[in-house]
Amino acid sequence: MDAAAAAWVDNSPGTARKGLDWREVWRYRELVTFLALRDVKVRYKQAAFGMAWAVLRPLAAMAVFTVVFGRLVHAPSDGVPYVLFAFTGVIVWTLFADGLDAATTSLVSNAALITKVYFPRVAVPLASVLPRLLDFGVSLVLLAVLLVVARRLPGPQVVLLPLVVLWCVVLAFGFGLIFATVHVRYRDAHHVLGLLAQVWLFASPVAYSSSLVPPHWRWVYALNPMVGPLEAARWTLLSTPPPGVPALAASLSTGLFAVWLGLRTFAHNERRLADVI
Repeated sequence: MDAAAAAWVDNSPGTARKGLDWREVWRYRELVTFLALRDVKVRYKQAAFGMAWAVLRPLAAMAVFTVVFGRLVHAPSDGVPYVLFAFTGVIVWTLFADGLDAATTSLVSNAALITKVYFPRVAVPLASVLPRLLDFGVSLVLLAVLLVVARRLPGPQVVLLPLVVLWCVVLAFGFGLIFATVHVRYRDAHHVLGLLAQVWLFASPVAYSSSLVPPHWRWVYALNPMVGPLEAARWTLLSTPPPGVPALAASLSTGLFAVWLGLRTFAHNERRLADVI
């Protein structure tokens, strides 16, 4: 009896805490990989167009933005063809928005798993964000083709693109933790996110350049966490003028604060997730 008691392991999270145990998450890395691969298979198993959706969606958005902002509004595109300008913004935004949406609904979608066994719950939203890198990779191949056709090859700064991609993924994960925690208790949080995403899209330099914003308001505009990665992505891929350091610092600061808030909120509520969900 004493030996059995000594070997007993409490299969539940500890008390509410301020941070997540990333060493524990690393021990469950195979579970994260399995959940991510499962998500990819489920999404494309019975899809009529399969991986083509990763191309059709940004192409459709690019076409709409080209007609409205490129032809009718004549929005500036920082010296590059507007088609390339819009498509780059769309695929970066899609990486963030799809990751945020997937992370928000991930806990509720995996309720059967969460209520049966213990594992670090953060593995679920993390695994839901990672498959969006596959869609981004497919779209990036199409962008490479467009760049070759337009004879606008990126400069040496393209080596920084992985950092920009990581920036978007971390943002989606951080904001996703906040909405995922709320969505467990309030199911209509997903509808609020849909409205917020639409407003956020047009409040970000996806279809237009930040140069449209009056200079004395740009520091406020740069507090939008997506301004930095969008401007940095265009600089690395299209060789547009590099984003200013103050704007990048402001965008990065608000983004890091959101990620910190998401991690703290999730860690504080992790113990109660299985009971509430």
